[in-house]
Amino acid sequence: MRTCALCLREVASTTRHHLIPRTTHRKKWFKKRFTREQMNTTVPLCKMCHREIHRQIPEKEMAKSYNTLELLRTHPVVGRFLEWLTKHDR
Repeated sequence: MRTCALCLREVASTTRHHLIPRTTHRKKWFKKRFTREQMNTTVPLCKMCHREIHRQIPEKEMAKSYNTLELLRTHPVVGRFLEWLTKHDR
């Protein structure tokens, strides 16, 4: 079993999520503000959380405003999804 870094549930498998999406790595704005290490940082997410994040947050917005697990949890829709998920996963 593995642990999702966002919802903290134990799941059979996880996927790697770039906190700063790869589509933004070549843009000057991001190169000036983030190190190569920061841009390549990934976290293990369950498929449900990974899908919901990409469904709710455009990649450029994710890279600028939601580039940590803590910030992702503060997103209004993602936060409600996490509450729902943890309630219904028991």
